Amino acid sequence: MYKRLRDLREDKDMTQAQIGKVLEMSQTGYSQYELGINDIPTAVLKKLALFYNTSVDYLLDLTDEPKPYPRKK
Repeated sequence: MYKRLRDLREDKDMTQAQIGKVLEMSQTGYSQYELGINDIPTAVLKKLALFYNTSVDYLLDLTDEPKPYPRKK
């Protein structure tokens, strides 16, 4: 379901365990997001979007535009 998560992670040459550490969670917990077993909480989506410098819409496959929206100050 969340193929883009895997693609973005692999583009950075990172493992699921490494991304899990970024998110302060286990590799198993993170892998369940990539596999679509568990829905991704909003807070985690925001962290991932900031980490990958993309938009939540891109992560959720709602747009093909990977550029993030301008950040509010």
